[in-house]
This record gives sequence, C-alpha cells and structure tokens, in this order.
Amino acid sequence: MSVQPPRTRPAGLPVDLRSDTVTRPTPGMRRAMAEAEVGDDVYREDPTVRELEEQAAALLGHEAALFVPSGTMGNFCALRAGAPVGTEVVADTDAHIVTYELGGLAALGGVQTRTLSGLADTLDPADIAAQLRAFPVAHNYNMVRTSVLAVENTRARAGGRVWPLERLDRLRLITEDAGVVLHCDGARLWNAAVALDVPPRRLGEIFGTLSVCLSKGLGAPVGSLVVGGAEHVERAREWRKRLGGGMRQAGVLAAAGLYALRHHLDRLADDHRHAAALAATLADAAPRRVHPERTETNMVLVDVPDAAAFCAQAADGGVLVGLAGPTTIRIVTHLDADDTAIRRAGDVLAPLLNALPPAGS
Repeated sequence: MSVQPPRTRPAGLPVDLRSDTVTRPTPGMRRAMAEAEVGDDVYREDPTVRELEEQAAALLGHEAALFVPSGTMGNFCALRAGAPVGTEVVADTDAHIVTYELGGLAALGGVQTRTLSGLADTLDPADIAAQLRAFPVAHNYNMVRTSVLAVENTRARAGGRVWPLERLDRLRLITEDAGVVLHCDGARLWNAAVALDVPPRRLGEIFGTLSVCLSKGLGAPVGSLVVGGAEHVERAREWRKRLGGGMRQAGVLAAAGLYALRHHLDRLADDHRHAAALAATLADAAPRRVHPERTETNMVLVDVPDAAAFCAQAADGGVLVGLAGPTTIRIVTHLDADDTAIRRAGDVLAPLLNALPPAGS
C-alpha cells in the first residue's frame, strides 16, 4: 500500500481536531472519484461499488459486504438483519448505538436495547454470558430474547480505547454457545487493527456482522460498509432499501472508499503517533487532566472544569476541539492534521490547561 504524504492546512485556517470526520478527499482520491466506472447500484450494476464490497469482505474475512451512506445506517441495517422484531440487542452503557443514533433500533426497527456497564472492560465474561437471554421464547414467554451482542471497537466515549483480542475471542465463544450474533460497531476498526498490530481480518473474523466506516480515519468523504455472511448482508440490503439508502451511480463515492482502503490504512499509525505526542505535551502542562497511557489510538480526552468554555477559548486560539461532556473535551487526530498542526495545537492548548486550577482543587 502506498502512503500519502500529509497535507499542510493553509495558514490562517484553524486546526480542526473535533473529529476524524472533518477530513477532505486527497487529490489522488478526487482523481479516483472522477474516473470511476459507474452503473446503477440498486440493480447491482455499479462495478466500482461491487469491487469495494468484495474487497472489504475479503479484507475482513467474510462472504459479503454492502455499501451504505453512513455508519448509523450501517449499524441499523446490520443489527436489524440479526435481530427480529421484539428481541433485544445488548451493548455497553456508553455504546454509540445507544448513545448517538437517536434510538433508531426502537423507533424504526421494533428492537430494544439493553445495556451492561463494564461490558468492554471490567465485567467478567461469565457474567456477560449469564446476561444473554438466548433460550427459546417458549421457555419463558414474559422475557425478551437476546438476539445480538454488540461491541464498539474502538470505543469513542472511552477516548478511542481498543478491546483486547483475548476478550473479543472469549465473547465470540460465549455468543456462539448462546446462539447470539456478535456484532461490531467498527467505525474505527481500522485504528484498532493498527494499534494491535494485526491485520483487519484477525478482528473481522471474530464477528458475525460488522459495520465499518470509510469516512473517519480513512478519509473518504462519505460511506460505510455492512460486512458479514451472505444471508445477513442480503437482509441488510433490504433494510437499506426501506430506509431510503439505495443509491444509483454510487461508484463515484465507492471509488473514494476503495482508494482509502488501498492507500490510507497504514498511515493511521501517523494519527496514533500524533495523538500520543499531543497527549504527552498536554500532560506536561496539566498532569492530572490528561492521561497519556489511555491514548491508544487517535483520541485524547482532557478533563476540564467547563468543557464548553474551554472549547470556546481553544477556538479563539485557532484550534477546534470537541465537546465530549460537561467537563470533558475530546481531541481527534486525522489525515489533515500533520506534525505542524499538532505542534500548533499543543502551543495553544497547553497554556490554556496550565492556566486552569489544579485538578481536584
């Protein structure tokens, strides 16, 4: 895979570290989009979409994939394909699917969610297994049946932290024994693979279904993929249609995703390096507000007394950061933030943190 050189943001523009969704297509990606061979994807006649789907499925060790406009739609279609009406999806308390997707599973899919605190780290796997209500409905007609266990890798609300491989392998065995689908909200699965130094297939094969994004760390302007077995993906295709997500000459968008998979996977290590460097700089300024050991991928979480006020001050200094909670800001490194941008961010943010009262005072 070739690695694209970083692009310097023009002088005077802010350093935008709110999310890795703010990237712009690279020149090579734009050329690929302009030159894409297209057809009608609803008729399954767009060759570039089909190539993207086939490559993504192979990359993650599955039979099939489906190109969708967004990660939210990808999660919904994948989960609804595995969860019949009246069943439940179990997920972590801070999972994206229960926090940031507007209750779509319940509102549109007739599926409820149930959350477990500590699913991603502290909850014992035996206790997770005990929480899966996977018996036939006839066994207890009052109790909802668990159809899917969903995990998010990397974990956005935990600052991009990565699931340990051994824990995921254990969950695979638990769900196989229970007859429950193991789903991955893999918006940043590519970052997890780089952080763990394993091929994406090693992570992909753990799950029955996945939703993976092209428009975050990989830098495509739009698009996600549902990945899994052929039958699951066909059911997901039906749900994409119901949601209005069928696209026609979508090859111009799929070409960006193909380019990203071919050229931008390896360079995610640069984003991780930038996040680690920035976390170290900010920890020097405010040791108890930043914890570099928790920066595993491309996100840095910072504790502040008033997150909204801090974001405003940072913006005045030319650095945009994200509001992750009333007293937490989130900084996300990405394709458009090079070494110079990261140094500039540190020069702005470190004095702001240093001026705050000591944490815990």
